[in-house]
Amino acid sequence: MEALTGLSLIIIIAIGLFIILFLYFIPVRLYIAAIASGVRIKIFQDLIGMRLRRVPPTVIVNSMITATKAGILVHQGKLEAHFLAGGNVPRVINALISADKANLGLSFERAAAIDLAGRDVLEAVNMSVLPKVIETPVVAAVAKDGIQLKAIARVTVRTNIERLVGGAGEATVLARVGEGIVSTIGSSVTHKEVLENPDKISKSVLAKGLDSGTAFEILSIDIADVDIGQNIGAILQTDQAEADLKVARAKAEERRAAAVATEQENVAEVSKQRARVVEAEAEIPKAISEAFRSGNLGVMDYYNLRNIQADTQMRDSISKPEDKKKDDNG
Repeated sequence: MEALTGLSLIIIIAIGLFIILFLYFIPVRLYIAAIASGVRIKIFQDLIGMRLRRVPPTVIVNSMITATKAGILVHQGKLEAHFLAGGNVPRVINALISADKANLGLSFERAAAIDLAGRDVLEAVNMSVLPKVIETPVVAAVAKDGIQLKAIARVTVRTNIERLVGGAGEATVLARVGEGIVSTIGSSVTHKEVLENPDKISKSVLAKGLDSGTAFEILSIDIADVDIGQNIGAILQTDQAEADLKVARAKAEERRAAAVATEQENVAEVSKQRARVVEAEAEIPKAISEAFRSGNLGVMDYYNLRNIQADTQMRDSISKPEDKKKDDNG
């Protein structure tokens, strides 16, 4: 009796495991939902095959049901391949449905390529139907009269499905628009010209074809705000004047230093000349003494020489101005 009870328990456990495995490999409810939705799917070849290929049947079958109900024919093998490649199958299906309703002509292959490229294919389709407005940061530029202007632009873009794979993103569009704003303001004669006609900026920038090579099509560029900044021209002129003043001061200081050095050299040269004169005058008494000893100079000759020297000093004293005399006496 106990052996029979143990055998019954084993049989019950085996049956339970079989049912669990059966329901795991063959999701009956999913199969019934697919058949009821018009999706032709095989139990062993498709459902069990997807389990063996490590593809969740729920994702593939539900996506096929959604596409079939929307009137879009998709192949099961392509959905599995896209899933195994790392793609988002439900998002691709939703994008295909949105594109079909908007008559965009988006194929599954292109949608899958966009999804695998890392872009949000559903958002791209939605932006094709409903354009997006992106705002540039504050762009500062200087007109020819030296006045700085700060502008903010709103760019209305629409996704270009054909250029989405490999096309540049929003950052490139904003950079090109900013460059166009700087170029337009910089070519304006005065800042008043820009303030009076801000649409000149948008028309000029829009005519440059800035959406070339990007994943977007620029529909419009609208200048949201234009403010006056600093007087860059005056600031530059002031800085230049200060720089010129510093250069002039440096050159003047250089000339003054050169003049002082020259004056000092002249003073030194005069001092040398005076020293030579004093040295020469110091030799005169020696020469006179030698002349006395040698008999070349007599006493009367010496007195006559002294009289001549005294007369010369008197004449020099009379010829000097009064101020010079005071300086010599003082």
